[in-house]
Amino acid sequence: MIAGLRVALAGIVILVASILLMPWQLLALRFDWKLRRRLPRVWHRIVCRCLGIRIRVHGKMETHRPLMLCANHSSWMDIMVLSAIADVAFIAKVEVRDWPIFGTLAKLQKSVFVVREEKRKTGHQANEIAARMADGEIVVLFPEGTTSDGNRLLEVKSSLFGAAAMAVPASPTGLVIVQPVAVAYTGVHGLPMGRYHRPLASWPGDVEMLPHLKDVLRCGAFEVDVCFGEAVEYGPETNRKQASATIAQRIRSMLGDALRGRNIA
Repeated sequence: MIAGLRVALAGIVILVASILLMPWQLLALRFDWKLRRRLPRVWHRIVCRCLGIRIRVHGKMETHRPLMLCANHSSWMDIMVLSAIADVAFIAKVEVRDWPIFGTLAKLQKSVFVVREEKRKTGHQANEIAARMADGEIVVLFPEGTTSDGNRLLEVKSSLFGAAAMAVPASPTGLVIVQPVAVAYTGVHGLPMGRYHRPLASWPGDVEMLPHLKDVLRCGAFEVDVCFGEAVEYGPETNRKQASATIAQRIRSMLGDALRGRNIA
């Protein structure tokens, strides 16, 4: 009964916030106002509070631009969490555009939708990402290309790191900053979350979206640690595969430390 009331209240608050903020976001997108970058952060902070997601940030996000954040990906909640921390735009596979709810949210946040299977479109997509970064936007890449169970980092795909290389010529310093980020779901209802309970927060591809969303709403008490690691400077001579391997190693290390409850800087 209490859980049902809490879910209903959370839904009402999110609905009201959406009704109030969406017209402004649509106008900001239409006229390309800077406001379009800030409003999603306000909305996602409200949603995270309603969902009971408590965020702890470790380390600092780089202040230099252009900036690409590379994070592990276990759930749609990663987007909520990262968007609540900073004004970011996401690189998403084109299928996301047609998803119910999340596709609309992705378009409102002006995500970059990529078609990885069609090489002829890769250059155009990388150009768009590079242009957005050169304009000062923080772009988030999930280099695994899919969601995991939240217990580990899957194999990192280096192909879209090419967007960092394409942004280099437009950078005033001749460099693009690529920073690793680990998103670790570590607690539920004030208790440590072990590997067998982490599927509560993770969203593997074989689980239907709406049932998972209902489970998250019913739970309503997640703790997540977001760790910002040492960045890599991407320049004209940088080897893409080596850079992606370094980023992957740093994400894996931070994620492992957070999940094991080790001290995080």
